[in-house]
Amino acid sequence: MKSLDNYFKLTEQKTNVKTEVIAGITTFLTMAYIIFVNPSILSEAGMDYGAVFVATCLAAAIGCFVMGLWANYPIAQAPGMGLNAFFTYGVVLGMGYTWEAALGAVFFSGLTFFLLSIFKIREWIINSIPLSLRLGIAAGIGLFLAMIALKNAGIVVANPATFVALGDLSEPAPLYALLGFFVITALAYLRVTGAVMIGIIGVTVLAMVLGHNQYGGIMSMPPSIAPTFMAMDLVGALDVAMLSVIFAFLFVDLFDTSGTLVGVAHRGKLLDEDGKLPRIGRAMMADSTASMAGAALGTSTTTSYIESTAGIVSGGRTGLTAVVVGVLFLISLFFAPLAGSIPAYATAGALLYVAVLMAGSLAHANWEDPTDAAPVLIAALAMPLTFSIAEGIALGFISYVAIKTLSGRFSDLNPAVVVLALLFAAKFLFLG
Repeated sequence: MKSLDNYFKLTEQKTNVKTEVIAGITTFLTMAYIIFVNPSILSEAGMDYGAVFVATCLAAAIGCFVMGLWANYPIAQAPGMGLNAFFTYGVVLGMGYTWEAALGAVFFSGLTFFLLSIFKIREWIINSIPLSLRLGIAAGIGLFLAMIALKNAGIVVANPATFVALGDLSEPAPLYALLGFFVITALAYLRVTGAVMIGIIGVTVLAMVLGHNQYGGIMSMPPSIAPTFMAMDLVGALDVAMLSVIFAFLFVDLFDTSGTLVGVAHRGKLLDEDGKLPRIGRAMMADSTASMAGAALGTSTTTSYIESTAGIVSGGRTGLTAVVVGVLFLISLFFAPLAGSIPAYATAGALLYVAVLMAGSLAHANWEDPTDAAPVLIAALAMPLTFSIAEGIALGFISYVAIKTLSGRFSDLNPAVVVLALLFAAKFLFLG
């Protein structure tokens, strides 16, 4: 115990082993839904469900261990929501790339993130991107997840005349999805720990009892990771048209991680006197290292989870909390049959709830200034309507620069934003 105290500086942070373990368990319960949702989403890209399940657990464990043991922060990591959806529906099914090439793009985005962290360029990039665009992109990812959830549950269906239409709500799938969403939202409001996971498993069990889902068991030895291990296509990821994909992975991960780290640290009073996060470089490199490892194992971008706040509220203050979460992800490897029994409509409710949380960033946009509000709305709407995070980011940048320029608001522009907008415009004009 003394060695743990010395390594994690428990006494200095006014905590102890028991408190850190409880905090770790709490954080895990709030984010464990990813071990069900991630394989469900990535398997639609043609990836082996069992292998992705193993890759998800291992990538999360690696990210948590690096964050805990090296950066010494109580911040857990796992494959990110939104990024996994972009991987499947945007890059593979939308753009027609192989999932192997998509994994290669994830690896290169992680490598770039790592280099940006080493050379401390990340602060310049973050400060260069206007707040309005960041808010629009965050909200857009939420709306993108909402569209996927509604589609997977059959609540929204294709229509040749109107593009989309309401599905048959008398069918079991839409009803179960809506029930799951209602339960998760209510439990979250009541501050029930593990609300999302309870909703997913509750709907799954109810569907089994009513004969709409098959019971596959609870525990077994982990499936083989061979179908996805080191399957990434690095050469295919270097295709010119894939540069926008790599940028999208990088951009979203960069801002998602930065926002999560600062937000969680603020809640845990881990910021210094200047309001900055000590060892942020290590935390960023932990994130990027986990992304590269995850790509090699066979999963989409790994990132820091805002659900870590639950553990911090429970008293977590050091990396020991993250290490506990990592250990629990390793234990989860033996629950593959349970994960395989989770139907798409059970995870749809969880996706819809996560979408609600992400779309909340729209509340912070400056709606009084149309030159800020318009790019926010364009970026947010473009993602679900084009079914692509990358296209939403591109249209957001282009509209921001165009509107600010035509309005004479040149002082709101900076070289980075202008260059990116021109590159995105050139892509649309010459590459389609």
